[in-house]
Amino acid sequence: MKIIADMHTHTLASGHAYSTINELANAAAQAGLRGLGITDHGPGLPGGPHRYHFCAMRFVPPTIAGVRIFRGIEANILDHSGRLDLEQDVLATLDYVMAGFHEDCGICGQDRDRNTKTLLAVMENPLVKCISHPGNPIFPLHYEEVVMGALATDTALELNNSSLASVSRKGSNENCAEIARLCARIGARVMIGSDAHICQGVGVFDQALQLAAEAGIAEGQVVNASWERLLEFIGACE
Repeated sequence: MKIIADMHTHTLASGHAYSTINELANAAAQAGLRGLGITDHGPGLPGGPHRYHFCAMRFVPPTIAGVRIFRGIEANILDHSGRLDLEQDVLATLDYVMAGFHEDCGICGQDRDRNTKTLLAVMENPLVKCISHPGNPIFPLHYEEVVMGALATDTALELNNSSLASVSRKGSNENCAEIARLCARIGARVMIGSDAHICQGVGVFDQALQLAAEAGIAEGQVVNASWERLLEFIGACE
């Protein structure tokens, strides 16, 4: 299986990442990727960019270094209603929206039932295409319910390489393995992402790909393993 676009990356604008859009794009080109999702954190995360950052993403060229740039966001879930930290009208101007639980954004995550109900509500938002790092042990979930919800709403669940490599969210591996096995059995869509916070991490998917193979996830379930499938999934034009 070959991943053709890294759809989860962060620039300096996230406040805790260390590369520019140009540096990420050049790294993507060197890695042989066709597409790159710029998914800086929403304004609800401490140190994150102002909402105007996302309003102004129209200034980002659609192609840099021969790589298609998808102007996106990793939105933060703010409360148990599933509210995100950017208004729907601003989210609608972006090419791609992923959302996930993060610390210091309003939710203390140990209530498995409430977390699951919250994530199911988030997946009902038609602008949200992917749930980032759902295996985060700080925010426990009922994984089969989440995977069934992802299938019902056609939302992708991310296999996050940084989580598996213990760069972030240590202790995620067992949860991610369970999610991957459930996705394989139930048929939900999957996104494989690097979660790069510096250009050297762009296109690094080795552990996520290994997990997908071990779980038996089919290539056709992975939305960013095919250019045509990715464009159709996020509703983008060639």
